[in-house]
Amino acid sequence: MRKIIKVVLTTITCISLFLLNFVHAQNNTAMNMLDDTDLLNELSFLRLEMVSIATGTKQSISRVPAATTVITASEIEKIGAAYLDEILETVPGLHVARSNIGYNPIYTFRGIYSNFNPQVLMLINGISIDTLYAGNRGQTFGSMPVNAIARIEIMRGPGSAVFGADAFAGVINIITKNNIEDAEIGMRLGSFNTQDWWILQGGKIGGVDVALALEYHITDGQRAIIETDGQTAFDTMFGTKASLAPGAVNLSRRNFDARIDVAKDKWQLRLGYQGRQDFGMGAGGNQALDPNGRFADDRVSADLTYHNPQLTKNWDVTAQLSHLQTKWRTTQNLWLYPPGSFGGAYPDGMIGNPGLTEDIARFNISGFYKGLQKHTLRLGTGFYYGDLHDVQWVANNGIEPTTGQMLPPGSPLINFSNTPYTFLKEGTRKNWHVFFQDIWTITDVWELTTGLRYDHYSDFGTTLNPRIALVWQTNAALTTKLLYGRAFRAPSFLEQYGLNNPVAQGNPTLKPETIEMWELAFVHQSTDKLLLSFNSFYYKWQEAIRFVPDLLTDTSTAQNIGSQTGYGFEIEAKWILSNNISLLGNYAYQRAKDEDADHDAGNSPHHQIYFCTNWQFLPHWHLNTQLNWVADRKRVFNDFRPDIDDNITVDLTLHRTDFKKDWNFSIAVRNLLNEDVREPSLGPDRMGIIAIPNDLPQAGRHYFLKLLYKF
Repeated sequence: MRKIIKVVLTTITCISLFLLNFVHAQNNTAMNMLDDTDLLNELSFLRLEMVSIATGTKQSISRVPAATTVITASEIEKIGAAYLDEILETVPGLHVARSNIGYNPIYTFRGIYSNFNPQVLMLINGISIDTLYAGNRGQTFGSMPVNAIARIEIMRGPGSAVFGADAFAGVINIITKNNIEDAEIGMRLGSFNTQDWWILQGGKIGGVDVALALEYHITDGQRAIIETDGQTAFDTMFGTKASLAPGAVNLSRRNFDARIDVAKDKWQLRLGYQGRQDFGMGAGGNQALDPNGRFADDRVSADLTYHNPQLTKNWDVTAQLSHLQTKWRTTQNLWLYPPGSFGGAYPDGMIGNPGLTEDIARFNISGFYKGLQKHTLRLGTGFYYGDLHDVQWVANNGIEPTTGQMLPPGSPLINFSNTPYTFLKEGTRKNWHVFFQDIWTITDVWELTTGLRYDHYSDFGTTLNPRIALVWQTNAALTTKLLYGRAFRAPSFLEQYGLNNPVAQGNPTLKPETIEMWELAFVHQSTDKLLLSFNSFYYKWQEAIRFVPDLLTDTSTAQNIGSQTGYGFEIEAKWILSNNISLLGNYAYQRAKDEDADHDAGNSPHHQIYFCTNWQFLPHWHLNTQLNWVADRKRVFNDFRPDIDDNITVDLTLHRTDFKKDWNFSIAVRNLLNEDVREPSLGPDRMGIIAIPNDLPQAGRHYFLKLLYKF
């Protein structure tokens, strides 16, 4: 009954806001006379929306050969988003779930879900930030601030023919601001003792374009309660009370992001730093609450790009050299299990402190050739070198290096680094690739895009990934697309070289995961004020890497053993309803099946609805309303808990521009109805124990105030 009441109240709230907006828009004729620059920009956006993520060249979103979404800085500001994950939750077919470790985001595209989430490629300015260790953004990525973001391009579906490894379920490209006309200083204060501060500055220095962004974030994090955890079951076995549950998740953060962009003529140099300090463990690495443990991560990036659009008469050439270094380490002891665990055998807690460093270098060169009539060819090649080193492991459990015997409970901390008993083998990975792409304009209404990329890896061999897309301008308003793509996901070093961990042993013979996807899409735009799109898809995911229990050795070893199929569709609408109100809505449906278990793949929503209104009710005043409905999430095979609860959240943002001349401010309320939102926790372990049976609680109602000064 409580759930039904919440659904009814949410529906009434949203309908009421919509009707109020609509009536106001129709009756207030003075509003129709507003000089609304934002409106003109939005109309232009619908008419001329361009995207380059699919082919490397700008194309209108109606004719691009992929299912794509573009989100601009203006849209980010209107919805009041502070961090990346809030933006990505608005994309059809993409749901942001959470991992138990630090509540790291799990970007779930079209039912493709995994705890470390390496099946999604994330780029910043076209350069991957994925790591060797887990194949994802890193264990302390968390998310990133949005103040320096110019736009985000998201491609749903395979992208390996363009980007290579890990462009599997989807690709997210974050494009930062490099042309800052108005300098700004901003602050955001809110719930959970959260503070955000930032400075953006741009201009010319000696004929050189310079853009600088500094962003600082500190928070205690939301303190939702975990009722029972991984230690609770052991307390029952041993008759102890070591578990810290019920207790709050540990989501403290202290982040610093800095970027500088320098450009002159055909050259562009970008330098970046992402610091993640005081990074709390969320629900604990072993799903046992850990209020003590803290991580830190320093990321330093640099890339130099040369772009000559007319190297010769027919060649547009780009060359790029980049380097990314990440240093991930433990700054306060991580409790795998809390003090007093295992019948009091570990009075200081079972402790395991990992750390490592990665250096990743890339060189790429590609060019567009336009010397053939009706064909735009793109050729490219590149080299990748990744080095995972300085692996650190300090713990009070495991095999003592000097004796080869198991450490007795209660032992002091031992440094296992540089011994055979550390948690991960150090190593390198090399890759070189070559690719070809052809955009063939067959007629004015038919366009065929084909592509093929060959990758050779030093540790698992070669892979070949094609794509083909036929785009038909069916009539003046309707575009039809038929798409096929194949992609691969490279095994992570954790999956290949994990050591001395009974939960996850590496396997150096692993092959990459593969996926094939077929799509049929329609885009309809009969006016400048309404854009409709429909995408349907079917995919086969094969050679999925899973950790398989071995009863003889009491361990789990990574194997290419999984397969999954999925199908569904996404509907999206953008509508400029009047001079002072715009609407955005999408609905996504998917069904994914674990073919080996003949069971629903689990954890991903079968239904998602997103609805957003932006209402300018007075000059310079905007009210943004968002509704997110996430529904029908089944459990994975062998997890016999009830289905994951549906949830509906409502967010409001009141925004005022040109307040006191150069000041802007906004007030945001998130989860207005204080919905009890839960993301799925891990299923049964090898002993059949579900560590967090009530799932991972998310933040309740919370508030933020933002002030911004432009000069």
